[in-house]
Amino acid sequence: MQKGRRLVKGLVLSGGKGTRLRPITHTAAKQLVPVANKPILFFVLENLAAAGVTDVGIVIAPETGPAIRDAVGDGSAFGITTTWICQDRPAGLAHAVQVAQPFLQDSPFVMYLGDNLIGARVTKYVREFAECDAGAKILLKPVDNPSSFGIAVVDERGDVTRLVEKPANPPSNLALVGVYFFRPIIHDAIAAIRPSDRGELEITDAIQHLLDTGAQVQARVIPEWWLDTGKKDDLLAANTTVLDSTCESNVAGDVDAASVIQGRVDIARGSRIRNSRILGPVVIGHDCEIVDSFVGPFTSVGNGSIIRSSSIQHTVLMDECHIENIDRLEDSLIGRCGRVHRNGSRGALKLSLGDDSEVEV
Repeated sequence: MQKGRRLVKGLVLSGGKGTRLRPITHTAAKQLVPVANKPILFFVLENLAAAGVTDVGIVIAPETGPAIRDAVGDGSAFGITTTWICQDRPAGLAHAVQVAQPFLQDSPFVMYLGDNLIGARVTKYVREFAECDAGAKILLKPVDNPSSFGIAVVDERGDVTRLVEKPANPPSNLALVGVYFFRPIIHDAIAAIRPSDRGELEITDAIQHLLDTGAQVQARVIPEWWLDTGKKDDLLAANTTVLDSTCESNVAGDVDAASVIQGRVDIARGSRIRNSRILGPVVIGHDCEIVDSFVGPFTSVGNGSIIRSSSIQHTVLMDECHIENIDRLEDSLIGRCGRVHRNGSRGALKLSLGDDSEVEV
């Protein structure tokens, strides 16, 4: 998208330590945790590419950066080119923009948090920003708990008049959803602010500085869903929402005559379903084995996983999990190569397990 000949670049923030999603993020980047069997970051990159934003800088942390680089590669799978930018410490969103300045230079850009999911395509917002003169544009969504987010106050014209980060007494319920549009004046604003009480350079402070110096900051309230995937329950809710809105029936695996497939179920090639019932929406990756089991709604089964003599629903299994002899596993997030099996105990389980964990009950 262009205004004149100015291309809008993309800046995707994929650093941070993901402390709210531990134990999963002890060994994995939060942006690579799957929703509907696709890493969250991939949804972000696809959204940008669909909007014509193809020159994308990705901010990574030293700890998880190599895994993210391996997963994304050169970006060609998404129709983008990637520039990798290391943020040596989690010092705030505005600090991430600061370290990305050599890549951004004097281009307008869209900044997108790599662990957020929105139901909206950003295409129209990129186009609007490319065609307007505002110093910034932010996307907003009403929330029930505004004290947990950056909050904006918006006037009748749709312009932002005030921003505040996680206020004790929220002046509105309009939360920043993690998609921002900036012109190069944001760099001057970031240079003018100081770290907050938590020691970070806050992007809300930088945007407020734009307002204080007379710049226009537009706001758009998105009607579609927005999901912060920072915690286990948030991620399960995201998995539910994405499956509900995108899952389609596609049975490419091997399903025997004793099995029953109901609703929207996506089974990848190489997977075997034997004497089992699958009730969608469910997505099952490649080379899985499901025997004598029930897989219920809003479940994602990662590649190479095995489920035997078990019942699971509303659960995310990452790749190569092994579930056996479990009466009921629900509302759970199981990391890569996680193993859950029964040896006597019965009843429902609700678990959050990191990679390579094993639970015997």
